[in-house]
Amino acid sequence: MLRRYVAFSAFALAACSGADTTPAATADVTLSAAPIATDTLTPVVITDTLPGDSDDPALWLHPSDPSLSLVLGTDKGDTTGGVYVFDLAGKIDRTRSVSPLQRMNNVDVAQGAALGGATLDIAVATERNRQMLRVFSLPDMRPIDNDGILLFDGDTTRAPMGVSIYRRPSDGATFAIVGGKAGPTDGTYLWQYRLEADANGVVTGTKVRAFGAYSGRKEIEAITVDDALGYVYYSDEGVGVRKYYADPDSSNTELALFATTNVIDDHEGLAIFERDASTGYIVMSDQGANRIHIYTREGVQGAPHQHELLAIIPTRASETDGLEVTSQAVGAAFPQGLLVMMSNRGAFHYYDWRDVQRVIDKLRGAP
Repeated sequence: MLRRYVAFSAFALAACSGADTTPAATADVTLSAAPIATDTLTPVVITDTLPGDSDDPALWLHPSDPSLSLVLGTDKGDTTGGVYVFDLAGKIDRTRSVSPLQRMNNVDVAQGAALGGATLDIAVATERNRQMLRVFSLPDMRPIDNDGILLFDGDTTRAPMGVSIYRRPSDGATFAIVGGKAGPTDGTYLWQYRLEADANGVVTGTKVRAFGAYSGRKEIEAITVDDALGYVYYSDEGVGVRKYYADPDSSNTELALFATTNVIDDHEGLAIFERDASTGYIVMSDQGANRIHIYTREGVQGAPHQHELLAIIPTRASETDGLEVTSQAVGAAFPQGLLVMMSNRGAFHYYDWRDVQRVIDKLRGAP
């Protein structure tokens, strides 16, 4: 998820303080019949094909000219691995792309991260075969991590996959939340690292907590953080989407388990679409079914942890692992936002959010 600094609302402050005592949801709140669209979303752009195996995208928004924004996408091939950079026309920018790297899995972006007294735009990505978290400055994609931050204390059975950045609005502290291909079922599946920069500008990571339930079925890859509301979500692939507080100083109690019905295949990519400071959508890919599920970001009235299923929408993207979304205008082709989805054909698809919103409105009976 694209990270921007958003001031806490009163609701978010209550959430991070642990004041919200709403019981955790045990299943998603669905309509009487699953709201499934009949039309298939068609991408506006299909990117250049990567040399190996595409996996996960992220977005960097240019601060003054949205048409110069970038899409980052990982290639998790063992020999072709890297973080590739695309323009809004879907063309690979060879001068910024970083390859070869050893089986890159997921990637995330934070804009305006406070690191060592400096404010930086960064990308983080998991280098699975080396047990490393890689950190790059943006938009130049220069490595600033002294060849990587060791994850899971080097335990090769953990094989880092998912990663998402949390920027704490109260003080700007920056954290990476990482999941592995395997891990314990005792509530410590995710590891959270505080990212800081030394006097030379090298980014380091310090583990601050382990948290998060895991069913023991399949794996956990997709992770996304809602900075403004203070939550982290992740896909327990064969079960549903789990929700926790993102602040390491908050409770480790699970707040919700949703998306437990109407999912045909693996629960995969996750992203937050922000309509305003506290409302919007949670977007999830139903991998083998080639479709996305749209849930309420804010929950339902009086129950912020009950995330209602609003729409199930087929897409041209197939076997989607990762996806990313922004509600910001991104060039002339995407004036109300952009959805980027990995597709199994080795590329990424760009969707105009207006097309997504039309389907949601139609299924909801909006005029």
